[in-house]
Amino acid sequence: MNKDEYMEEAVKEARNGMEKNDGGPFGAVIVKDGKIIASSHNEVISSYDPTAHAEVLAIRRASKKLGRFDLSDCEIYSTCEPCPMCFAAIHWAKIKTLYFGCTKIDAASIGFDDKFIYDVIRGEAKEQKVFTYPIQRDKCLTLFEEWKNKEEKTEY
Repeated sequence: MNKDEYMEEAVKEARNGMEKNDGGPFGAVIVKDGKIIASSHNEVISSYDPTAHAEVLAIRRASKKLGRFDLSDCEIYSTCEPCPMCFAAIHWAKIKTLYFGCTKIDAASIGFDDKFIYDVIRGEAKEQKVFTYPIQRDKCLTLFEEWKNKEEKTEY
């Protein structure tokens, strides 16, 4: 298969999810060594899970299939430029190559606008939708110190 065929598979996933009313027009596939190892579509509506985006679900499936959280030897194809959550998940999975179809501007034009999240991340938001309050830092720092000193741990 080639890049266009992988993207066609992502489009099929997205269409499948839309037809089942699982969620919006988003699909993703993860490829390793020229083979699709995981695919998914948006399942926000069907799963009642706001984090059930195509990219996140595909990453979860690929990680489970490979038995590891490091997907640095994989690439991901998505029908749309990932939202901030999915883009972060791609980074956490250490995926080095992302191919996408539609842009975030295209997504905004059909009601999937992430601009406010990008504005919050950049510190440019005109209003806050989530209010944050730090509490009990000293108790939480104890956990961090325990992790730092833990001899048997897996770094990630």
